[in-house]
Amino acid sequence: MREEFDRLYEQYHHQLFQYLFYLVRHRETAEELVQEVYIKVLNSFSTFEGKSTEKTWLYSVAKHVAIDHIRKQSRKKRRAEGKEYEFSEREFEIEDRDPLPDEIVVQKEEVQEVYKMLEKCTEDQQQVMILRFVQSLSIAEAAEVLGWTESKVKTTQHRAIKALKGHLQQQDPNEKEVHQ
Repeated sequence: MREEFDRLYEQYHHQLFQYLFYLVRHRETAEELVQEVYIKVLNSFSTFEGKSTEKTWLYSVAKHVAIDHIRKQSRKKRRAEGKEYEFSEREFEIEDRDPLPDEIVVQKEEVQEVYKMLEKCTEDQQQVMILRFVQSLSIAEAAEVLGWTESKVKTTQHRAIKALKGHLQQQDPNEKEVHQ
């Protein structure tokens, strides 16, 4: 069991970190969520039936962990808006702004623009684009991770690409000059 877990960790932890990072857009949070994913994997490994590949199983666990995190943050935000503001230790932490290796690659101007425009797409479109083009999952794997049909993944991917093209074409030319 230990060897199998170590293998899964070594083989997939960086990819899962990247996936979670693109979803939550915060390095420290993504690191915490990856740990949570592997805790869930460790606790449920004996129930893995092999009906899917281990890769899609791990991405599915990561997706659910991210969704749970986002929901918790949303609830905390709603609660904070409903009462007086309370300070937390986290607000005074200094964020590590050093880029990750994959962020260095993303710093190319064209790629930055695409990521910026991706934020304007729906959450479903973002998920599909990240799984398909950042994480290089096949349509079948993305469908399995998301719990969708392959047809829905294809349709969402098509709409996301169309939306991205539209957002990029509508972008203010003055905005582009700022980035050049």
